[in-house]
Amino acid sequence: MSDIKSVSIIGCGWFGLPLAKKLLMAGLSVKGCKRTPEGVDEIRAMGVEAYRLDLQEDAPVPESLLQADCLIINLPPGIRRGDTDYLERLAKLKDALTTIPKRLLFISTTGVYPDLPAVLDEGDASAHSPGAAILLGAEALFAGLNTTVVRFAGLVGPGRHPGRFFAGRTDVSGGALPVNIVHLDDCLSAVQALIAAPSIGRCYNLCAPGHPSKQTFYTEAARSGGFALPQFAADNGNGKVIDGSLICRELGVHYRYADPLAMLVEAGAF
Repeated sequence: MSDIKSVSIIGCGWFGLPLAKKLLMAGLSVKGCKRTPEGVDEIRAMGVEAYRLDLQEDAPVPESLLQADCLIINLPPGIRRGDTDYLERLAKLKDALTTIPKRLLFISTTGVYPDLPAVLDEGDASAHSPGAAILLGAEALFAGLNTTVVRFAGLVGPGRHPGRFFAGRTDVSGGALPVNIVHLDDCLSAVQALIAAPSIGRCYNLCAPGHPSKQTFYTEAARSGGFALPQFAADNGNGKVIDGSLICRELGVHYRYADPLAMLVEAGAF
């Protein structure tokens, strides 16, 4: 993987934990952090150089945690849960950086794109809502630090079967809108490609090329997963389609789960 020999992952959760496993298997030295002592023990048992870090506490950020060739910041913003200190937590992390890593990957989301009936690429982000403004502020916080921004679409995979999302619900709105999702495996392979990429300082969307309607996809997801079928309201409309092809053109990344409907029946997807 180019000249990157060590990686530090800030946030070893649903995405960060399997990423740590893949990077260890690739022969990289991996550091990581969790918020609880039990979590620290879990990742240490995997072979990760483990640290406890809770940015909501007054304790300082361990300096050695941030010392790696590549730093991956993977902290969910929690905006939907009502968290209000996301930027403050990230600022604390940035302030603790004593050296600039060779490469910094900041994991963001496609929530930065407005709900327009159009195909949207990396240049179409806007502060269209308070939440989007926070997300863009977070991305900007690390600008100039050899940073590549990665914007994930809706995440699915092991532990996040899409059939659960609307199972048994009635009068679900937006059935005609296109779905923008990406599978965990595609996120992992894309981030590995970004670690090895010769260039830095870009922004990439990660979103499956297929965009079935919300009603079609979530009905089939519930059926294939054995969940109660959702019922959708009789409404129409056009929504945004996230274009995740730039990373394919520039880095040769291929989406294993390009078709969300085919993904539902592929062995091992969930």
